[in-house]
Amino acid sequence: MEEEFIERIRAHEGILRNICDIYFYRHPYREDCYQEMLIRLWRAYPAFKGQCAFATWMYRVALNTAIDLVRRESVRPLHRELTAAEYALRDASGGNAEAELRKERLYRAIDTLTEVDKAIILLYLEENDYKQIAEVVGLSVNHVGVKINRIKKQLIKLLKDGDE
Repeated sequence: MEEEFIERIRAHEGILRNICDIYFYRHPYREDCYQEMLIRLWRAYPAFKGQCAFATWMYRVALNTAIDLVRRESVRPLHRELTAAEYALRDASGGNAEAELRKERLYRAIDTLTEVDKAIILLYLEENDYKQIAEVVGLSVNHVGVKINRIKKQLIKLLKDGDE
């Protein structure tokens, strides 16, 4: 059972990393949160009966863990503006600075959303269809569609307001 669990986690590790990126971006305890997700997945694994896809089940457990940690421990991502030296270092490293800045702005905008809306937009950005998102967050497919449209409008407004 242990080897099977490890293999499945490795195959879907990106899910956990993406949840950490959305809920704990630049947070000093980000890796601790990742570990907590793994612990809770391991504890819940014996109850996984295969009634849904493993990735769907994993999203549900990991998102509930992230939301619980945010609520219970008031763990909030810490954002700060990059210094001129950090910008220069990023440019000198050959990384795509413009893409990184866009990503930073998007994460800051997403950080203003509720925990449930963060989960929905994360699943949407991961290219899950409305039915899969509805299964993970426990909403109807139609409600998911409405929420995604509202979240997109909210994010567009926040990003435009940031440009001004």
